[in-house]
This record gives sequence, C-alpha cells and structure tokens, in this order.
Amino acid sequence: MQVTNPSSSSKSPTSLAYPTAIYSMENGTEDSTKSLLFQPLVIGSGRLKLEHRIIHAPLTRNRGVPLNPISTTDNPNRIWYPGDLMVEYYKQRTTKGGLLISEGIPPSLESNGMPGVPGLFTKEQANGWRKVVHAVHEKGGYIYCQLWHAGRATIPQMTGSPPVSASASVWDSTEEFYSHIPFGETHPIRYAEHPPLELSVTHIKKTINDYCEAAKLAMDVGFDGVELHAGNGYLPEQFLSSNINKRTDEYGGSPEKRCRFVLELMDQLGKTIGDDNLAIRLSPFGLFNQARSEQRVETWGYLCRMLKDAHPTLSYVSFIEPRYEQIFSDEEKHKFLLNWGLADVGLDEYRRIFDGIPFFSAGGWNDTNCWNGIASGKYDGLLFGRYFISNPDLVARLQTGCPLAEYDRSRFYGPFEDNIIGYTDYPPAEQNCV
Repeated sequence: MQVTNPSSSSKSPTSLAYPTAIYSMENGTEDSTKSLLFQPLVIGSGRLKLEHRIIHAPLTRNRGVPLNPISTTDNPNRIWYPGDLMVEYYKQRTTKGGLLISEGIPPSLESNGMPGVPGLFTKEQANGWRKVVHAVHEKGGYIYCQLWHAGRATIPQMTGSPPVSASASVWDSTEEFYSHIPFGETHPIRYAEHPPLELSVTHIKKTINDYCEAAKLAMDVGFDGVELHAGNGYLPEQFLSSNINKRTDEYGGSPEKRCRFVLELMDQLGKTIGDDNLAIRLSPFGLFNQARSEQRVETWGYLCRMLKDAHPTLSYVSFIEPRYEQIFSDEEKHKFLLNWGLADVGLDEYRRIFDGIPFFSAGGWNDTNCWNGIASGKYDGLLFGRYFISNPDLVARLQTGCPLAEYDRSRFYGPFEDNIIGYTDYPPAEQNCV
C-alpha cells in the first residue's frame, strides 16, 4: 500500500532558517511520538516503506580489514574489505523499517581517498558487503550503497596511481594535508605536492563504467539502492566547481557544460540499475575540499532541473544544508554566503524542482532542532551523522526522550590498532532513562 507523504507539497515555507523545535523533550515522550519523524515514508517509487524518517547518514569510519595484512614499503596494502566489526556496526544502528546510507564506497582502486575504506571492486569486498547487507535486512532495515570517488582528494601513495580530476588544478593551499600519513612515510603529505591528471574523455568513460560496475555489484550483493556522492568536493563536484574545472571542451566552460559529467554518470547508472534504485547527494553551497565554485545557483539549478527531467522516479535526493560546513564555523560559513550574495539562501528551490521525489536534508540535525524538520514541509527525511556514531540506538532515544550520548571526534576516522573503541562500544541508553 502506498503511503502519502505529508510533506510532498511544492509550496515552500517563507523561513529559510534551520527548523526550531516544536516537539520539546521537556514535554515528555507524548509529543515526540506524534512527530512526523515517526510517520512512514515510501521511497523508490513505492518499493520501500520506511517506518520513520530518521536516516543514518553516510559516515566514513575507516574500519575495513586490509586485504594484504602484511604491508611493506614495496608492497603497501591499498585494498580493504568489510569484516565482522563493520557488520556489527551497521547491525547496531539498524531499526525495523529504518534506512541506512553506507559510508562512501570507492568503485575502483583509483577512486579511494582514505585508508581503511572498503571499496566494491573485488570479490572479497563484495562478500564483506553482502554480510553487512544481510545483517541489516535480518533486523528489518534497509541500506543504500553510497558510491564515492575522491578525485583529486587523494594521493599516489594511497592509490598507486596519480590522482585524477576534471582538470589538472593544483590545490591552492600548501597547508592542506592528506588525512593520514601513508605507510612508509614519516610526515604528512601536502595535496599540492601531487597535482591531479585531467581526465581524458576516454578516461571519463572508463570512470563512468567503474561506477556502473560497482552499482551493479551493489545490487547483486543485496543493497536496496545506490546513492551517488556528488558533493563535498569529490570527483563529481570537482566537475561542477568552476575553480577546479578549467576545461574548455564539452565538460567545462559554462554551468551547463560543467554539469555534463554528473548528468552522463546518472544516466548510465539509471540504465544499469534503474532510476527507482538510484539516488544522489549534493552540496550546492559546500566548501569542503576547496570547492570554491562561482555561479552556484546557475550551475546546481541547471543540474537539478536536468536530473528531474531525465530521472523523475529517483529513489530520493539528499542535500547538505547551506549553513552547515565541515571545516568552518557557522559564523565563518555565513561570511562566505554573504560574500556570494546568498545570505538568505536555503534548499527551497531544490525542493520545488524535485517535487514528487523524497527530499532529504543533512547537516547539524540533533535532538533539539529536528522536531519540526518534517512538519515544516521542507523535508521528507533527516540524516543524522555524528549522533548516530555515539548513539547506536538513536531512533529509540529520540522516541523516548533519552538524552543523547556525546561522540568522541578523535575516534571518527581510523584505522586504529583498537578499531572497536569509538565504533561499536557505545552502550545503549539505560532503560527508563526519561
């Protein structure tokens, strides 16, 4: 039976600020259980019925098992697969009818941006992800595979090959370093020391094929769908960003041409697995990985209109809030928006464009500001990241009013010798905590 989404109206609220809480936990659990956060939602053109709108965001945790456990300078490990610890992590955060988005999964060795991240291009990786998916399904949950290509946000020591991007654009800061000290190195590596190769048209086609092969494999191992990570300054957004994409061919030089790679990629993914199984994540106003694009409204507006026209039955679309930023404070991000003439910008226009497709929001949601997120009409689902890390029972805590456990940022990104700590050892809330 299809469920009507109460927030599917194309009318946009006038306020562009973050929603404020109208379901206060101070009022006890009765109000929280009435929140539209706990009403069903249908995605995938009716394929999947979610029992609530609290969605596990894609979270890189770097807890994969090395395929080559004995790494040496001459033969460093570059491939990881999901082991039993990762199975437990996703299982802990699964609820009946709940949706989880996987961490970013590289579709090729060339695309991997960090150590400890399991890809989906070997049989070991496929078998590992099959176990993760099975554990989620056993508890009645759903899980989408997020495909992630780092583009120029990696280094040769990680992949064994030069980084690639829309153009051979050097990082414009000598003080931005790769996230991990590579095996055999003694100091951090500057991105600027390793300029990317500009992808040739032939290489672009190969990259799209890598994505499609991984998407097909994702569906074969049981994922409920695939989300393309087209934000946060990774490869798709590197094509969209005017400060990175300096091409003058059919893939650059104007907002429309800069969108071509993402549109072609989505077309091929749709042909491979079906639009009902396909989703996309976008960050039109993000700054991560030096995404400093001009013409943001023109570029992402065109992209979204073309996506809606070509793929009207996408499973969902997921956006990062304009005022949320991983590397800058709220005040600093506001200054950027002011400088761009976008002080009052919101996601309302994208909501209007994608009318009829479930619309998700990520960026800064917690137990105090989430209660009107769905009732406002702006969103159909809210993605929680950091608080899902420290609260494997996040959904139950929000339902009952239990306080949320604080996360330990120092344990976000492995690999560690003790990968369990800050990963699967967060205890559930005590019974009757309210």
